[in-house]
Amino acid sequence: MSTSALSEICFAAGDRRLRDGASLTFFYGPMDCGKSTLALQMDYNHARQGRRGLVLTRNDRSLGAKVTTRIGLSHDAIDVTDDLNLVELVRERWAAEERLDYLICDEACFYTVEQVEQMADLVDVYDVDVFAFGLATDFRSELFPASKRLFELADGVARLQVEVLCWCGRVGQLNARVVGGVVAREGEQVVIGDTGTEGTAAAEEVRYQVLCRRHYRAGDLGPKA
Repeated sequence: MSTSALSEICFAAGDRRLRDGASLTFFYGPMDCGKSTLALQMDYNHARQGRRGLVLTRNDRSLGAKVTTRIGLSHDAIDVTDDLNLVELVRERWAAEERLDYLICDEACFYTVEQVEQMADLVDVYDVDVFAFGLATDFRSELFPASKRLFELADGVARLQVEVLCWCGRVGQLNARVVGGVVAREGEQVVIGDTGTEGTAAAEEVRYQVLCRRHYRAGDLGPKA
C-alpha cells in the first residue's frame, strides 16, 4: 500500500497520528508476575487518553476469547489463531473507518513467528504501536519461538518487576509443568494446565508451578506439592 493510500485510510478513520516513533515492546516474565494485568492496565491507560486499540490473546486460562487475570480482571479479546494476519486485521478495521492506534497482544509467546513479523510490520510500515506480553521460556526452560523472535525484533524488552517466589523463598524464574505430581521434562511445548486433557500423560492432572533454577533442575516441588 502506498503512503498516500495509507494516509487516506487513516484520515478517513479520523486518525491523524501518522508520525515517526511507533514501537514494538515485549513485556515478559514467569507465570503469576502480572503480565495480563499489565496488559489490561496498558489498554486502559491508552484508551483513557483517547487512543483506540485492540486486545488480542491466545490460550488464555479461560479457554475463551478473553484476557483474564488471577486477580479477577478480565476483558473481551480477539482470539488469535495460526491463520490470523495482524496486518490484514488492522487494514480491514481501517477500511471500515475504524481508528486503531495500538494492539495489546497478550500471551504472545503462543503466537506464530510470522505473527511477530507482522507486529514489526505494523510498527514500521503502519505506525501502530504494539505491546506484547508473554512467557519467555516453556516448561523445558527453552525459549518459545515467538518469544525468541520478539527478543530479536522488539524496540524495547522489559522483564516484569513483580517478584514471583519459588516455594523455598527464592525468586521464581522457570515454569515447571507438573504431570501426576512430577516435573515433566518431555512433551508438547503447549499444553493447557489443570485440564486432565485426554492423551496427556495418561490423562493425569497437568498443572504449572514457578520454581527457582535450583529446584526446577532438581525437580523439587517442595514439601506441600
